[in-house]
Amino acid sequence: MKFISNAVLAAAVVLGAVTGAGSPSAHAEAAGLALAQQQNCMSCHSVTRQFMGPALHDVAVKYAGHEDTAIYLRHKILDGSANVWGPLPMPANTQLTPNQAATLATWILSLK
Repeated sequence: MKFISNAVLAAAVVLGAVTGAGSPSAHAEAAGLALAQQQNCMSCHSVTRQFMGPALHDVAVKYAGHEDTAIYLRHKILDGSANVWGPLPMPANTQLTPNQAATLATWILSLK
């Protein structure tokens, strides 16, 4: 899985260089996607369609404009949740650091 993550990150960096999208936000988006793949978020989530968990785009839309949304999502990523998006609980992601969870939350919110 790490090989795929690095390949996706490398492709995003190359694409950014070709299209001129070398901005910090473009790199942050690529890093967020790579981290999501590396930490197996994509085993239950998709960016655009509901799978076992909600589409990450839908999460971004639901929480867009709410105060402290990134902090809320970071907490949900780290500690898990139940009965928010349906009957399947999201397990706690104890392997993540708070900074990694914050990176994922920021990336998810950028998907709106």
